[in-house]
Amino acid sequence: MVTITPEAAADFPAREALLDRAFGKAERRRKTSERLRDGRLPAEGLAFAARNRKGRLIGTLRLWNITAGSAGPALLLGPLAVDCAYQKRGIGGKLMRHAITETRKLGHKAVLLVGDAPYYSRFGFARDGVEELSLPGPVELERFLGLELEADALQGAQGVIAASGRPIPANDSEAVRQTA
Repeated sequence: MVTITPEAAADFPAREALLDRAFGKAERRRKTSERLRDGRLPAEGLAFAARNRKGRLIGTLRLWNITAGSAGPALLLGPLAVDCAYQKRGIGGKLMRHAITETRKLGHKAVLLVGDAPYYSRFGFARDGVEELSLPGPVELERFLGLELEADALQGAQGVIAASGRPIPANDSEAVRQTA
């Protein structure tokens, strides 16, 4: 049995180790999406942990506040990772469905991500609406996807994606530890 819970500060070591295994320690820090997360806290109430029956973190997903060019406020999803011992069991999908449900409840209008289109399309993500948006760095355009949570939220959107989330408070070592 797997449960989805809000991420906790105590999850930091397990989350970081999981992300390093999933994406490579150095490689994940070089991604364009990472530039939008640097120095920021995840969107309020939108950082999740998948836990096995013993309570161990086996999956993670976070969303981040951004400005989607002329479309205005939106969220950036990622990273999503599941421990390799638990993959192919639907845990990533469970995290995605939970995250999308929570973003809707909180009134967000759109979610963007950089990821595998065949995987994310089953949750409604597509290139539609993001064709004229760009990220502040290199990205394979076919992997840049959006999901409108409100009809036409990305209609005619153009411009550069920018970070807009809460900055990590100065001298707050706990917040830095939680977001690293």
